[in-house]
Amino acid sequence: MRLDGRQALELLARLGYGARGVTYCLVGGLAVLAAIGVGGQTGGSRSALLILLERPFGWILLGVVALGLAAFALWRVVEAVTDADRYGRSAKGLATRAGHLVSGVTYGGLGLSMMTAALGRGTARQAEDQGARDWTAWLLQQPFGQWLVGAVGLVVIGAGLAFAAKAWKGDVCKRLSVPHDARDWVRHVGRFGYAARALTFGLIGGFLIAAAVESRSSDVKGLGGALQALRDEPYGWVLLGLTAAGLAAFGMFGLVQARYRHIDPPDLDAARRAVTEITR
Repeated sequence: MRLDGRQALELLARLGYGARGVTYCLVGGLAVLAAIGVGGQTGGSRSALLILLERPFGWILLGVVALGLAAFALWRVVEAVTDADRYGRSAKGLATRAGHLVSGVTYGGLGLSMMTAALGRGTARQAEDQGARDWTAWLLQQPFGQWLVGAVGLVVIGAGLAFAAKAWKGDVCKRLSVPHDARDWVRHVGRFGYAARALTFGLIGGFLIAAAVESRSSDVKGLGGALQALRDEPYGWVLLGLTAAGLAAFGMFGLVQARYRHIDPPDLDAARRAVTEITR
């Protein structure tokens, strides 16, 4: 059976949601183990995925997840450019689409890095947050660099607030076609997951603002740094455990999305035309 363009895009999107779900399950699961003191780690997506290399046939597992992340990156870009989810051109809609475009670039970089590691090439085991610190250092050297870094921090915090609103309102199943008898638990899992993401995004945005104020890129931290910051607080193991469980819940929600999310991919020719117009 040969897939047409729309079917191929839908398959890529579902593979992508699944790969993102696996990534968050690993990040959250390892951090839960660290919180209760039985191993694990408080790392980000990169270090969590590299754990796969320590398992039998780990390079195959990591390669499959890397392909899934690349597929998710492609879908995010197509989704944002063609407005496949019908967000529209309102300020909120354009902001959401811009966020998905940034997400696509981010997951594309992660997928490429993990594929490099799976093939045994390059140095994927660099410092978890080094990439973010490098671009922050570059941005700080530009005119109005501190203001630019601070603005990025505010955008990240804004994304965290959007996740918090989603968790509070509980409309996480809006684009899902889950069986009726499973809808309640899927909603609870999704809300828990979005709440955890809201907290980590808020912390990451706060680190960016601190870096802007001090003009010091070393203050920048990613997901792993945010989890470690929680661990360092009084009763930090409780804060870390709850947040990590929420991230694992978001991973489970991602696996549900891979199966039940409503996906309406555009015609590939229309997608190519839209991308061509933007890149001219």
